[in-house]
Amino acid sequence: MNANAALQMTKSMLAEKRVEQTVSVIGSTAPSAPGTDVEISIVMPCLNEIETIVACVRKAKAVIATHGYRGEVVVSDNGSTDGSVEAALAAGARVVHQPLRGYGNAYIKGFDSAEGRFILMADSDNTYDFNDLPQFLALLRDGYDVVMGNRFTGNILPGAMPWSHRYIGNPALSGLLNLFFKSGVGDAHCGMRAFSREAYKRMHLQTGGMEFASEMVINSAKAGLKMTEVPITYYPRLGESKLNSFRDGWRHLRFMLLYSPTHLYLWPGTAMMLVGLAALLGLAAGPVKAFGLTFGIHWMFVGSLLALLGFQLINLGFFARMYSLSSHIDVTRDGAVTFFTRHFRMESGLFIGLVLFSIGIVTFLFVLGTWAQHKLDVTHSIRLSILALTLSVLGAQTVFSSFFISMMVIKRSGWQ
Repeated sequence: MNANAALQMTKSMLAEKRVEQTVSVIGSTAPSAPGTDVEISIVMPCLNEIETIVACVRKAKAVIATHGYRGEVVVSDNGSTDGSVEAALAAGARVVHQPLRGYGNAYIKGFDSAEGRFILMADSDNTYDFNDLPQFLALLRDGYDVVMGNRFTGNILPGAMPWSHRYIGNPALSGLLNLFFKSGVGDAHCGMRAFSREAYKRMHLQTGGMEFASEMVINSAKAGLKMTEVPITYYPRLGESKLNSFRDGWRHLRFMLLYSPTHLYLWPGTAMMLVGLAALLGLAAGPVKAFGLTFGIHWMFVGSLLALLGFQLINLGFFARMYSLSSHIDVTRDGAVTFFTRHFRMESGLFIGLVLFSIGIVTFLFVLGTWAQHKLDVTHSIRLSILALTLSVLGAQTVFSSFFISMMVIKRSGWQ
């Protein structure tokens, strides 16, 4: 059945049962009465899902009724124009409207409008089986904060997931997420998951796009929420997919990197700087032979480049981390930043920077003096000049970076 036919059928049904549906619609759109004890809210985002929204709402309501749960079905509409809203209302859902486009925006509106003590989220494209709700709810009742569905330990039906997503995209992104944030989740991008209302408050979700799925897992891990997984069945989608594999995959990867400056900046920067300084100091006295190769003066330029670039990356990592903390983008601290902020003082940074800068300047003066007296050959003077230049720049960067970091960690009670 195409979208136009489904829309006509829905309109006919509404016209035939106008009186009965009016009562149903009024009851479904109004929030529950104050004091109503809703245990579970099933929240679905919706953007032109006329082919599946009715089936999803009915299945969700059926599982609530079958098990006797005190529950509700909330559809968060994201600007549908195909009759999805009317169809969801007729099926018995409570519909809320989110004018801001985006997967994450739709879910946040739905979560904020939900009244249940627990919330189950699932897409409205008929890819998830709402009969899995009892296993999610049982674990939440047992004290888990977040319960993730896992399609890989469950059953992925033929045609439900492209091979590129199943064997490349999802495993790679889930692996990186676990490497960076140690969430322990095997299917980090499963769209069926449940959590308590208190856990939702601690997630501090902000992103409006598809990266919302990663943000939820990352923030749950950072907040120390108790998480587990359950195997679920994943069905082929009906209707047009809103997912763009490369664009949305990049958005997930970009978000993970932005939320982990330690892995994006600090560790690569530290490795580069240590290798660069080792090369500089090791070659300052002359060429070095190793592995059948001779490493000469040209490798000192490479060492200088690595040392300066590495130190710049380290600075950017701390700047990014301080900014995210001061602007409340991320309220957690990783080990490196915690150690640094606990021991860093601007005066210490200034002292280290001035010492490095002074050593560099003194080395420059030594090279200039010996060169003027014709007591230093050209090659050796270049070696010392490269070392002096590198130390001078590192020293100057340390001084000004210390000022900048101190500006970002100033407290109202006084200077750090």
